[in-house]
Amino acid sequence: MGMTGIIALGVIVAMILYVIVIYNRLVAFKNRYKNAFAQIEVQLKRRYDLIPNLVETAKGYLQHERKTLEAVIAARNQAVTDLRQAASDPGSGDAINRLSHAEQTLTGALGKLNIVVEDYPDLKANQNMMQLSEELTSTENRVAFARQSFNDAVMHYNTYKQSFPQNMLAGMFGHGPDSALLQFEDSQAIQAVPSISF
Repeated sequence: MGMTGIIALGVIVAMILYVIVIYNRLVAFKNRYKNAFAQIEVQLKRRYDLIPNLVETAKGYLQHERKTLEAVIAARNQAVTDLRQAASDPGSGDAINRLSHAEQTLTGALGKLNIVVEDYPDLKANQNMMQLSEELTSTENRVAFARQSFNDAVMHYNTYKQSFPQNMLAGMFGHGPDSALLQFEDSQAIQAVPSISF
């Protein structure tokens, strides 16, 4: 093997090593955003577990507000379903968008419940209600931080995947369309954690 053959072999080995590095980085970035979504899932499940307790506590006081309570439970149940679908494939833009919509609906229903509770001073002063409200608010803060972490990981993954030469190889390695950010249609909703104070 002559000098030209050695140089050609060296170039081929370098190219193979570079492709391996690209493949490994794509896998690492994809795993980071999947892990970040798992953190959102933990916090959202905690939130969804708190909501039925909140509704049960409010039921005794809000006999005439049955529709509001039913709307909260329906929104919570839809969000649980959409979270399961998104958790099975956090890279699916459709699943993430459905979860975003479900979360907006749930936040709106909780906001309406908050307005109703304002008219019931005994309920506002209920110790169990105050404790649930605090836990829910704390969970909302955790969801916001987890969502930010997820969105950062997705943005990093998408940016790397779209950059040259990764964009030429990503599809071959099973890294298809860009992953979706978990965001809300109302830009103010993503910036401000919902205020839940009963």
